Amino acid sequence: MRMTRRSFSAALAGFVLAPAVVRAQSAGVAGLRAAALGLPQLHAIMVQRGDERLLAEAPRGRGLGAAANIKSCSKSLLALILGTAIARGEIAGLEARLGDVAPRLIPADATEGVADLTMGDLVTLRAGLQSTSGGNYGAWVGSRNWVAAALRQPRIAPNGGRMIYSTGSTHVLGAAIAETTGQDLRRLARERLGAPLGIDVPSWTRDPQGFYFGGNEMALSPEAMLRVAVLMRDGGRFGGAQVIAPDWVAQSQRPLTRSPYSGLTYGLGWFQSQSGWIIARGYGGQIIAAQPNRALAVAITSDPMQAARSGGYFGDLMRLLEGPVLSLA
Repeated sequence: MRMTRRSFSAALAGFVLAPAVVRAQSAGVAGLRAAALGLPQLHAIMVQRGDERLLAEAPRGRGLGAAANIKSCSKSLLALILGTAIARGEIAGLEARLGDVAPRLIPADATEGVADLTMGDLVTLRAGLQSTSGGNYGAWVGSRNWVAAALRQPRIAPNGGRMIYSTGSTHVLGAAIAETTGQDLRRLARERLGAPLGIDVPSWTRDPQGFYFGGNEMALSPEAMLRVAVLMRDGGRFGGAQVIAPDWVAQSQRPLTRSPYSGLTYGLGWFQSQSGWIIARGYGGQIIAAQPNRALAVAITSDPMQAARSGGYFGDLMRLLEGPVLSLA
């Protein structure tokens, strides 16, 4: 039976509002499965507790092992790559300035102050420049030079000020990482995330200058997304190896700003919920989520062509995480 958003929300209300003991008794894997598969936009869901795979379903889409466009979950993976560059001394730290890391990227007519943007400003989406996402996205990706166009956007806040969701900011960050390491993002993603996690990172979109898209259009399978979630859950460790520095993962969980749309706090490329979820979020309802305190890891893919607003489908997914999934811990 197809579940409407109203009936879905009503069903989940019991999970969210009921006492913990009642939730634990009434919400099992079967209840989670029914709630998840009742969402018509959902393509795949995987839930792992500790080393135990609790749920792995792909009612739509290409299946659990096939690559799916993870949209802006790419921003969270880019943040992990930044962490590796800092750990290796390729970038001095979060306070390193764009003008020092990659001065060649800055056009002569750039907006005043962009040379002083730090890697921290860019990864936390606090560049202070008008967003290139939303209604401005088409014109931006239609420009001849995405990095230069992002750095020419009008200033609407100071460097390091409020969160302005803009894929232009993370694309600049990705280009800066590529410039200073001498390696493109595809190679970095494959060597520093793909190889240690045992996952494939296919090629993805490049800009007119050849820079891989920083913060959008990467593709991972739900199986691969789940491994990233486990990595974040376990403090940067996977398969007995320390893949990402533990202090970087810890910093990623600290709120540094807040989304004006969802109300979730945001750290180094990852959202955080009040209950302790660490979340990568992509357009359409793509989610990589970790709950370190509850030993949970989750991967969700959805129809990438349909919106997933905080007051709509993404809200449904958050209620799924906060209710049926959390009750499994």
